[in-house]
Amino acid sequence: MAKETGRKLIAQNKKARHDYTIIDTYECGLVLTGTEVKSLRQGRASLVDGFAQLDGGEAWLHNVHIPEYSQGTWTNHSARRRRKLLLHRAEIDKLESKSQETGHTLVPLALYFKDGRAKVEVALAKGKKEYDKRQALREKQDRREADRAISAVKRRQQG
Repeated sequence: MAKETGRKLIAQNKKARHDYTIIDTYECGLVLTGTEVKSLRQGRASLVDGFAQLDGGEAWLHNVHIPEYSQGTWTNHSARRRRKLLLHRAEIDKLESKSQETGHTLVPLALYFKDGRAKVEVALAKGKKEYDKRQALREKQDRREADRAISAVKRRQQG
């Protein structure tokens, strides 16, 4: 059997990038049961309501929905249980000090397999206000319009 290599994306939290300003990102391992891994290999998971929390020197992932494995028996897992994140002690200490600041939270951005192991990308983030979201959307639209105008001018010059 060939060893799995590369990165295979399972789930992504696009709304987090809209609702939060991302300060720093960390790649964490996950402590999972066998049926959770099998369910993830089928590409089924949701990070929508997920968040990470530091508790007693350990990092935990809450509210991430990994549906029950369809061929599972009584050994099946509960879909929204809390899961332990695997981080180095220095990273946990750094996150603990930074997340104490007001408005900072830990949100999962992506869930994926890297070289056959389940990983989650967790971000230290600060919540955006409504006017920040509008401003970011306006900047994105302005950038897109400017790129269109530049490409239109280049097409005219070539043609």
